[in-house]
Amino acid sequence: MDKIELKSGIEAILFASGDPVRADRIAMVLDTDTDTVLELGRELAQEYEDAGRGIRIVRLNDSLQMHSAPEHAAAITRALEQRRPPKLSPTSLEVLSIVAYFQPVTRAYIEQMRGVDSSYTVGVLTERGMIEPCGQLDAVGRPTLYRTTELFLRTMGLSSLEELPPLPEISGSDAAVQLQQKVDELRAAEQAAQELAQEQAQEPVHTQPKEAPAAS
Repeated sequence: MDKIELKSGIEAILFASGDPVRADRIAMVLDTDTDTVLELGRELAQEYEDAGRGIRIVRLNDSLQMHSAPEHAAAITRALEQRRPPKLSPTSLEVLSIVAYFQPVTRAYIEQMRGVDSSYTVGVLTERGMIEPCGQLDAVGRPTLYRTTELFLRTMGLSSLEELPPLPEISGSDAAVQLQQKVDELRAAEQAAQELAQEQAQEPVHTQPKEAPAAS
């Protein structure tokens, strides 16, 4: 295949999937190599952005995904009558930051860092697809290990975990302070994305009214 055919094939695969597709799998079916797929994906992404297209291609670790341009999020929400995704609470962002920087981690490790029970928040983040089980620790009780997902990268606007701001090599209470600063950075990024979507919305999103609870 020449370059044009390879780009066309990559577009078709990503469009049909909707979800992230590993570059090595795309390379296998298009009879090329992984580096070529990643480079052509980068070129396509730049072409879309330069042309002001309504779609984008993003790299998530060693995978590629096609999605809508973020500036059209509000219009998509109104057109498809979707509710905006709920914000991550400060507690969720705190747990998410611990997992992101120290993964893979157990729930006990998270609770040791935070000093409080975190089972509910870990469950919520797992249900939302921001973190996922990735094995078990070779210790008594075989506790589950957790890591962040590609959805986490996409939500935070990252291509890989290497783009996370580095944590200084510190320990003790200073480490907790630095981690809290990183939590604040993630919270600010998420808040900025929510505010941008609200500014672009021209009309409120219509939702079904909640039913009043039945009288006991």
